[in-house]
Formats: sequence, structure tokens, C-alpha cells
Amino acid sequence: MLILGIESSCDETAAAVVEDGRKILSNAVASQVEEHRLYGGVVPEIASRRHCEAISGIVQKALDDADTKLEEVDAIAVTYAPGLIGALLVGVNFAKGLALSAGKPLVPVHHLRSHIATNYLTYPELTPPFLCLVVSGGHTHLITVQGYTDLHVLGCTRDDAAGEAFDKAARAMGMPYPGGIELDKVAEGGNEKAYKLPRPSVDGAPFDFSFSGLKTNVVNLLHNAQQRGETVNIVDLAASYRRAVVDCLVRNTLLAAKKTGAKKLVTAGGVSANSLLRRELAARCAELGISFYCPRLSLCGDNGAMVGSQGYYEFVAGHVAGPNLNACAELSVESSPI
Repeated sequence: MLILGIESSCDETAAAVVEDGRKILSNAVASQVEEHRLYGGVVPEIASRRHCEAISGIVQKALDDADTKLEEVDAIAVTYAPGLIGALLVGVNFAKGLALSAGKPLVPVHHLRSHIATNYLTYPELTPPFLCLVVSGGHTHLITVQGYTDLHVLGCTRDDAAGEAFDKAARAMGMPYPGGIELDKVAEGGNEKAYKLPRPSVDGAPFDFSFSGLKTNVVNLLHNAQQRGETVNIVDLAASYRRAVVDCLVRNTLLAAKKTGAKKLVTAGGVSANSLLRRELAARCAELGISFYCPRLSLCGDNGAMVGSQGYYEFVAGHVAGPNLNACAELSVESSPI
């Protein structure tokens, strides 16, 4: 079964053709990173306009790269939630028009579910149930995946997502957008014990995260040093900050694994590319006898293949939408699209 997946939830216009939820036949992406770098972050209005300009060509490229005609596709899957509402609307409306004109089923896909599905593309042998840490610029969730379309949230961030905390701290340190990637590179050469930073937790909610205070702590440290005319070792601060964020992620994730008795631990989302996080979780899982899975680096960011993969499982489950499908800026990963 061939699924055409379309993604436009933030600043990547992407499309892909995926076979049976596990095999990537094509994966085309039009990135806006260079343009948004001028502003230090994603500008929603600009992102929406660029999606309008790129989406038709990207979908055609995905079909061409897969050597597949639209008539041969079994269904069209599209990210409809959550994300930047203007950006989502571009993808949803394009997919609706394409599905209607081609007479193909329209499959709505939740963005976090599709991030989890990158592991099905990386590990064809992986099947639910498992525990998943979804960690990205906009989301930090611990999710139990009982089935391909049966997901339950154990915990999530109470304020900033880990990726957002990385990006904003990196910007305060003078690093270019996207800051989280740059901070990870810089931190590799630093002393992670040079600066003492907090490891926040949420009272009464051991699986929830909080990164706002940690981010503010670093920003204040930089501002205070500037006011006093002191020099901050950015490499060491980056290493110390990365260690603090990763410690929080690993602590809660392993606690959740212990409480649920999970035998398989999966990561997903842009921050799953963080080198320290991957190393720490792999090492701890090996010690505990838990199988560890993380998507290949090329699939950590937003892409169409992940939509095509999850779209396959949503389609098999009968989750097909009509022409009244609308985009949604916020929606629980537990919610059924239909």
C-alpha cells in the first residue's frame, strides 16, 4: 500500500511516498531555515507564505522521486494538528484538494504520532507496545504506545519544551538559529561540571517536565555577567546546560520505564538527535536490559515520510476524513482524528 504523506506544521514543507508504513520510496523537503535564521526563530506568517509557494512542487518531487504516479497512491495523509495554524492550513487545504481531485482517501495525522512513526521506518522490526519520549522544539511528552493508534500521555512539560529551552538558551549565548543543534555541537568540547545548574522537577507529577526555570537561570547568568563585566565560558556553559536538560529528560523517562515495566524505550522528535541524550539513554537502557530505539538522524526533524508511515496505520484503522477536515493548532496525541 502506498501512502503520500504531506507535512507543513512549522517551517518545513515536506512530502514523501511510503510503502506499507515501513519503506521510504521518496522523502522531499523544502527547508526555510536560512530565511528564519535572519530573525532568530520561525516567523509564522513567513512560514505560511513559503509553504504556499513550495507545496505543489514538493509533492510532485516526492511522486517523481518515488517513480510513482498520483493514480497509484492508495491514500493521501496530511498533518492536521498540532502546529502553527497558518502553516497547517496550507498542507491540509492542499491535501484536501488533491484528494478530492484524484478521488483518493484523505487521512488526517497527528504530528506527534508521526514523529513516533519515524522509528517504524528506522526499525522495521519495531512494534508496540513501548514507552516513547517525544522531545522537540514544541513538545516534550512521555507516551505509552499500546498500539499504532492507541496512545496515552504519561507526562508532559508544564511550560517550555526541551527544544525550545535549548534554542532560547543558545540564542542568549550568541548562537545562530536553530540554536539547539549548534549548542549540541559546541557542548561536545566543554566541561559540563563548570556551572552548577538546577534540575527542575514537578511536585506530585514525577513524569512531568519543567524547563522554563532552567532556561531563565542561564539567561540571568549571562545578563548578570555582562552587567559585571565578567567573561562567561560559552563552551563550558553550553556543556553544563545540555547536561542539565538531558539529566531531566533521562531521569523522568527511566522512572516512567520502571513504573510501567517497559521493555522497549523509543525516542522521537527533533531533540532525539541530541548526541548526549542518545548516548545517555542508550547506556542506561543497556544497564537495565531495555531495548532502545531512536530514529536515524535524517528523520528526527519534520518530514513527509513520518506522515506517510503513521498515515498508513491511521488508514488501516479506518481514520479517513472528509472535505470538512480542518487544521488544529493544539490537540492531544490521544485524540482520534475521526
